[in-house]
Amino acid sequence: MDISMKIYFLALYFFVYGFLGWCTEVAFAGFKERHFVNRGFLNGPICPIYGAGVSLVILFLTPLQDHLLLLYIASVLLVTLLEGLTGWAMDKIFHNKWWDYSNMPFNIGGYVCLLFSLIWGVACVAIMEFIHPLIHKLLTFLPRPLGIGLIVIFTIILFADLYVTASEIFKFNRKLEAMEKIAQELHEISDQIGSDIYEKTVLAMETASDIKEKHRETLEELKERQQQALDELKEKQLQALDELKEKNELLQERRDAFKEHLEDLRETAGDFADRIDFREFTEDLRDRSMELSEDMKTRISALRLHYQELEQKPDRVARRLLRAFPRLESRNHKERVEKLKEKMLKK
Repeated sequence: MDISMKIYFLALYFFVYGFLGWCTEVAFAGFKERHFVNRGFLNGPICPIYGAGVSLVILFLTPLQDHLLLLYIASVLLVTLLEGLTGWAMDKIFHNKWWDYSNMPFNIGGYVCLLFSLIWGVACVAIMEFIHPLIHKLLTFLPRPLGIGLIVIFTIILFADLYVTASEIFKFNRKLEAMEKIAQELHEISDQIGSDIYEKTVLAMETASDIKEKHRETLEELKERQQQALDELKEKQLQALDELKEKNELLQERRDAFKEHLEDLRETAGDFADRIDFREFTEDLRDRSMELSEDMKTRISALRLHYQELEQKPDRVARRLLRAFPRLESRNHKERVEKLKEKMLKK
């Protein structure tokens, strides 16, 4: 077989096995989920990694077809390398991890694992021994001009599908980035509000403490004045008794009047203490600290509304990919993707 025929048949193998791989994935997902799920990366009915994997096995491992053990080992290695490189490349390009074997033993970066590599090896041997001879025989009945035409048409559709899917994924990533920025801004606003409340609460407590201290000093000053007045009164009484016993009655009246004055001072101090309700004062300051400006309230409402719009209107392709790859993990927006998956998978 010349080189042109090899390329011709390899191209046909790619589309045939890509389609069969897609059918296998859809059948498995349908059995598991009990409804149709398009498990392909692209919108069309094809899984390119299956087409590429089987085509590479046919291209490089056909000479080992008579040595099943060598064919199996080589298939395991080749398919594992392809799956690992594909997963790594898609992760770097789209910043999303499309499948994850991290919970499986003997995995490498979550891209490949020993169990599935061994399964792919068995599948490749079965394809080479039983399926591929039949597929190749059927393809030989296809007129070459028709085959070339189909290859051209399918290739154009494939690249158009790839372009649309990649564009939608990048658009989805930008949407996730916008949601992340909104969430971060809301978090910063929340932190600022909390910081203001804390500062105003501390200020209120310090103010209340200062008022209590001034009240205590005022009472002590009143007590000192009272004692001083009593001492002066006693001294004046002694002088009055020695010098002017006849004015005793007058002094007695003055003393009574002074006592009444002291009682008034005590009542005034008590009223001053009663009028100060420190708890009410502190709570009032806290209530004031919770009052946001109208601009702040409007900004928070607008951010929340925009976030909800972005969350509730996922693109068709993004929605399909999240359903097709339930283990998809975003490198930069993991929390947002998990919330979107929860919302979509419930519907």
